[in-house]
Formats: sequence, C-alpha cells, structure tokens
Amino acid sequence: MSDVAFAMSSQGGGGGGGVMGLLPFILMFVILYLLLIRPQQKKHRVHQQMLQTLKKGDRVLTTGGLFGTVVGIKENENIVVLRLAENVKVEVQKGAISAKISKED
Repeated sequence: MSDVAFAMSSQGGGGGGGVMGLLPFILMFVILYLLLIRPQQKKHRVHQQMLQTLKKGDRVLTTGGLFGTVVGIKENENIVVLRLAENVKVEVQKGAISAKISKED
C-alpha cells in the first residue's frame, strides 16, 4: 500500500517541471528578440523616417543600384521622380529608395 501512495505522490509533484521545461524556449525567444527582431525594427523605423524626410534636390540610391536626384514627389501615389542624367527622369516607388547620399559623396 505504501508503494501506491509513493507513486501517487511522485506523479502529483510533476507540475513544476512543465514550467522548467519551457524555460529554454522562453530564453531562446528572448535572445532571438534581442539579437534579430529588435535591431531590424529599429532599422525599419530609421528607413521610414528617411523616406518621410525626402525632398527635392536630395541625392538618393535605389534598391536597384541607381543613383539619382529627387526632382518630384507624388505623395498621394507614393512615387518619387528621379533624374538619373540630363533629360533622363524615372518614377520609382518611394519604398525603392534605399539610402540618401550626402553631398560630399
């Protein structure tokens, strides 16, 4: 009879092991968040801010590798008009602008 009581008491005490079993997964998620997700969100915010502050005359780089100068912005259509060379203008989606180039470059 004491063996049955021992078996029942050992099964009832296993509830705390479930939380300890999840601890490695929680720890991995926290590390993943700190190393990957959070920096990517910050980079996205900086890029969005750069796109919102675009103005005529800014020199930019597109995701396709084209350098151009902003000559117009169509806010309602989310389009930027770039001058690539003399008499060469293209329209690109605002999200295709990857960086603003400083005047010294």
